[in-house]
Amino acid sequence: SSDCCNREKQFYYRAQKFYEDVPASEEGMMGDFVEISNVDLEGSRQFLKRFGPGKAGTHCALDCGSGIGRVSKGVLLPVFEKLELADMMEHFLLHAHEEYLGEDADRVETYYCFNLQEFTPPKNKYDVIWMQWVACHLTDKDLMNFLFRCRKSLRPNGVIILKDNMARQGCKLDPIDSSISRHLDIMKVIIAKAGLEILAVQHQEGFPEIIMPVWMIAMKPV
Repeated sequence: SSDCCNREKQFYYRAQKFYEDVPASEEGMMGDFVEISNVDLEGSRQFLKRFGPGKAGTHCALDCGSGIGRVSKGVLLPVFEKLELADMMEHFLLHAHEEYLGEDADRVETYYCFNLQEFTPPKNKYDVIWMQWVACHLTDKDLMNFLFRCRKSLRPNGVIILKDNMARQGCKLDPIDSSISRHLDIMKVIIAKAGLEILAVQHQEGFPEIIMPVWMIAMKPV
C-alpha cells in the first residue's frame, strides 16, 4: 500500500537527515558512548577469530555501514589483505580515506557510497561481510533482500557477521536516528528467509546496563 511505502520513505529519509549532522569521528560513530568502543572491538576480534582465518579466507572483507571505518581499522584491517567500505554518508567515507585509516587506506580497494537497500555488492568477492549497527536501519524486507544479495558476494567458505542492538522483546523503533531494534528471534527468521544458516550467536559482554543488548551472529549460505 502507498501508506506503507510513505512510511518506509520517511524511515530512510529520517536516518539520512540524522547522519548528515553526525561528526566524522569516533564519538560520532559511537553516539557518545565512545568509552565502550574498545570493548566492542575486542568482542568483535574474538568473534571473528572463530569464523575468519582458517575457516574463511583472508583475502578481502566488506565493511557495511562502515562510517569512518572504526571496525575496519580495529577489527578487519589487521586480518584481511584488502577491504571495501560501504556507507551512505560521503563525509564518513572521505574521512576514512583521508585521515582515519592512515596508511592502511592503501589497502581499501573501493568505497561504495550507497544506502544498503540500494546496494548490490560484487559477486564472489568477500571472505567476510561485516554488518555492524546498520541492519537496524533497514526494513525487514530490505534487510532480507540485502542479506540475500550478500550471499552471492561471498567467496567459498565466506561468512556474514551481523552485530547489532537486539530488543529485549518484539521490535523497538528509535524515531531519533530512525532505527529498528529487533528481538533475536525476529532476526533469526529474517536470516532464514534470506537462505542463510546461523553458525553462532553471541552476546557482547561488558557494555553498560543502559545500552540495549548487542548480539553477534555469524552465518553462511545454506
